[in-house]
Amino acid sequence: MRKAIEVRPGPDHRIWITFDDGAQGEVDLSDLAGRGVFQAWADRKVFEHVHVDESGAVVWPGEIDLCPDALYLRLTGKAVWDLFPVDSTSVHV
Repeated sequence: MRKAIEVRPGPDHRIWITFDDGAQGEVDLSDLAGRGVFQAWADRKVFEHVHVDESGAVVWPGEIDLCPDALYLRLTGKAVWDLFPVDSTSVHV
């Protein structure tokens, strides 16, 4: 599991994020903006209050949070199995 250690708001619903393994870069969240709980981001001040909580999740006011693993996958372009490898000896069909 990856944890975010730093996050900064950027323009156009983008964030700059740094992870505990040193990976860092910009993540575009504009596909979420205006949908469901993310309607709150219409207020730029809400979006700018992004921070990392004690678990390493990226959070905003109003109990809005994003899983750091999902953000890590977006940033790095890795697949789920790269982050959570499956031990073939323990797979049961």
